[in-house]
Amino acid sequence: MDGGAQPSSPPEPPGTGGAEREGAASPPHGPGLGPGERDAGEGPPAADVKRSQPLFIHAGSRKPAPEEPRASSLPCIPNPFPELCSPSNSPILSSPPGGQGPPREGASHVVKVFSEDGACRSLEASAGTTARQLCEMLVRRAHALHDHSWALVELHQHLALERCLEDHESVVEVQGTWPLGADSRFVFRKNFAKYELFKSNGSLFPEVMVSSCLEANKSMAHSELIQNFLNSGSCPEVQGFLHLREAGRKVWKRFYFSLRRSGLYYSTKGTSKDPRHLQYLADLTESNIYYVTQGKKHYGTPTEFGFCIKPYKVRSGTKGLKLLCSEDEQSRTCWMAAFRLFKYGMQLYRNYQQAQARLSQPPWIGPTPLRSVSDNALVAMDFSGCTGRVIENPSEVLTAALEEAQAWRKKTTHRYSLPAACQSSPLSAAIHRTQPWFHGRISREDTQRLIGRQGLVDGVFLVRESQRNPKGFVLSLCHLQKVKHYLILPSEEEGRLYFTMDDGQTRFADLIQLVEFHQINRGILPCKLRHYCTCVAL
Repeated sequence: MDGGAQPSSPPEPPGTGGAEREGAASPPHGPGLGPGERDAGEGPPAADVKRSQPLFIHAGSRKPAPEEPRASSLPCIPNPFPELCSPSNSPILSSPPGGQGPPREGASHVVKVFSEDGACRSLEASAGTTARQLCEMLVRRAHALHDHSWALVELHQHLALERCLEDHESVVEVQGTWPLGADSRFVFRKNFAKYELFKSNGSLFPEVMVSSCLEANKSMAHSELIQNFLNSGSCPEVQGFLHLREAGRKVWKRFYFSLRRSGLYYSTKGTSKDPRHLQYLADLTESNIYYVTQGKKHYGTPTEFGFCIKPYKVRSGTKGLKLLCSEDEQSRTCWMAAFRLFKYGMQLYRNYQQAQARLSQPPWIGPTPLRSVSDNALVAMDFSGCTGRVIENPSEVLTAALEEAQAWRKKTTHRYSLPAACQSSPLSAAIHRTQPWFHGRISREDTQRLIGRQGLVDGVFLVRESQRNPKGFVLSLCHLQKVKHYLILPSEEEGRLYFTMDDGQTRFADLIQLVEFHQINRGILPCKLRHYCTCVAL
């Protein structure tokens, strides 16, 4: 055959060969057919193409796609890192540059919680885990006493801001708003002031700060007044003077502020409420309210009673923060309570009701208490005779119970009597160290800071060692939002050791007896001891 001449290929029917040369999606053979088979829908094989004739292959034609390996030839190996191969599900590739990104539904997230002593515990939480659920989990793991005063605090150390999360807030969502690399954390501690808003406390909203709403409801009690606000969907119209830091400057100016349904305003002309003189400051529904912990150091606040309105859109830095400062703690507490009512409303009251309902149930059982068979079979017995008998008369059962209680009371009276000279004087001098309200040798400043963090509520207390008297102790008590300190001195009379706060007029065998007495009786204190400050080790 002459090498210079090439045989011409037979003409192709229109719409067949051209489609294959252009790389159509149909395979060279029918789907699932081998090279020697043909589809039933195809025509007869080309008879004009003989086996001895060479076929011309065009340069532009594509090679047939290679067959995929069969399932039996290669084992199916799962991908161990699917989140790295899918940008939509990857927390690294899908996170925005300014934060940690929104939580994914159904995924578990790691939440780090710190205690007040700096210890840290990592917990696994879903996207819907609330602050109350996380607190209950920490209470069980720390074996702490279960009550509704435990709280999760959001702390931004680089901004000196902190706030207590409400029970219904999602922990993962709050953590997702933190900027990457910022010194932000969750702190697990007590907050006795969390639900003081719904208790009978007439000093929470002073008349001088809440005028219009109190004038129309002077005869209402405090709890009824709060309930009236919740039912009407409104909030107290708080008004008063506050210091405001000007944007972009370190100058503080004093303005007359007013909280209304539409937001927070301040007057540019004295105490005028004329709409021409009112300047809009912030929308509280799109912001979080924080306490300023070290205001004079970070922001140069005129007093120590600062707070901050931080809009949601502000991720990092101080730009966009609305820094305010009140004259005293009572004024700041009033503003913060009104802000919470303004923002959360009825949801806040539902949180309080759920917390009260949880207190009526023991923490170790579910909603329906279960009793064992032995508990159901308990009956009153009388073992005074030679043989025991079952007491069936209800009045006799009550009499036996009272006699047994009196017998136990006689056995424990030695604890509440002054010890003899040879009787456990070293024990009575050191038994208080096992109590959660005893904090050892901490300073007065640290004491006031600790009580302030756990809530300036009447009756919050702790006992510490005295720094001035090496043998004495100090009872630190909060009353009317101020911390007062009472010196406890040990004394010895006729070989008996006792403790007193009133020069020996009232004597106690040990500090435990002193605390338990003042939890029932006020004594020389301005109020009873209600809540003790404690720090849990996570």
